[in-house]
Amino acid sequence: MENNANTLSEKNVANNSSSIPVVPAQYRIYFFLLVSCFALWGMLNNMNDTLVPAFAKIFMIKAVDSSLVQVAFYGAYAVLAMPAAFIVRKYSYRVGVLVGLGFYMIGAFGYIPAALLQSYNLFLISIFILASGLSVLETTCNPFVLSLGAPETSVRRLNFAQAFNPVGSMAGLFLAKYLILANLNPADLDERLLMSSEQLAEIRHTELFWVCVPYVGLILIAFIIWVIFFRSKLNEKDGRVAMTVIEAFKKLFSNPRYYCGVITQFFYVGVQIAVWTWTIKYIMITKGLVEHEAVDYFIVAMVLFIIFRWICVYLMKYFVPAKMMAVFALAGILCCLGTIYIKGDFSVYCLIAISGCMSLMFPTIYGIALRGLGAEVKFGAAGLIMAILGGAIITPIMGWLVDSSALSFMVSGFSAAEAAIRTAFYLPVVCFAVVLGYSLAFRKTND
Repeated sequence: MENNANTLSEKNVANNSSSIPVVPAQYRIYFFLLVSCFALWGMLNNMNDTLVPAFAKIFMIKAVDSSLVQVAFYGAYAVLAMPAAFIVRKYSYRVGVLVGLGFYMIGAFGYIPAALLQSYNLFLISIFILASGLSVLETTCNPFVLSLGAPETSVRRLNFAQAFNPVGSMAGLFLAKYLILANLNPADLDERLLMSSEQLAEIRHTELFWVCVPYVGLILIAFIIWVIFFRSKLNEKDGRVAMTVIEAFKKLFSNPRYYCGVITQFFYVGVQIAVWTWTIKYIMITKGLVEHEAVDYFIVAMVLFIIFRWICVYLMKYFVPAKMMAVFALAGILCCLGTIYIKGDFSVYCLIAISGCMSLMFPTIYGIALRGLGAEVKFGAAGLIMAILGGAIITPIMGWLVDSSALSFMVSGFSAAEAAIRTAFYLPVVCFAVVLGYSLAFRKTND
């Protein structure tokens, strides 16, 4: 009887939420202004993934060293998320957006001297500043979207907004393919080691010029969005709250759904960034392709991610989001195992399918963790954005597994390089298992 009652309750919640507009009419203009920011950081996130193989080739460094790109990028999220929460708390969501876009523009300008000086370290600093802006944007925009309507549709609304994020990601991949990766000199490491310093500097100059083009070009778009927000009269809810910081954190960390959500988001973002970072290398090794050819498979993975994101937004009208996420997490584990063990093209299909499995996870974890937090939602949002640090930690660990071949003994019948990249996908299996556990623990609508 209790199970039947729970089932009826879940059906009633689903039916009621399906009749409520995801975005009320009075908020739609503000919603689509925020969606433009979702698309922008999606574009930048995925261009950043392609910088890992690009810088490995340009600066002739190991996989684990090139993954410092992700450490700088996602490490900024951990550093700036909490200051962003204070900005929103003291001022407003609108000010948070303006600050975030400002940091992005400063960081993107830093690519110019980094390219002129051919300095990998200066690129890392510029990436950190750029990503600091994105951290402020994500800390601001995600809870703002949640607030633009009824609580019953908050998770669907965030999934809807996040659905524009991979559209930007797709645009970023095309920019990376045709502007960055296509302009890499075909000379490999051995050939570059035989070049004179003058020849190598000339090649790097050209390659780094094309690295700068899309990032500096996007400054214009960011500036237009900045001006629109600056001139707008958003009728947003006041960002300030009476609750003290200590009170807010006490309440947050007494809520298992919240603090477990932060932990889960750490592992989810880690698996997303790690899988996408090493997808191109996996394709290059298993298919024998070069960078700008291998990125085509990455693009297919992103298309699948987008398609499943939209499908999931629709299905959430009828199914409990946490239960859907549990199914997708289990599918992600199976796809990772296929990527490790299956030979031939089918392993590539499994790798691409991982992106489909990840499609609903970030906004769903985010929405579940923040549900019902009330006044402390801004600090709660900051904690979830800080969890993006997972991308800065798990990605280089996976890079170390690729370099060291530490788990290669667990498979047979492959070359050393292929065994290393395949067995590195045991790490995503662990991450998906954490997401599965969270989904099952908080699968009931009212938990």
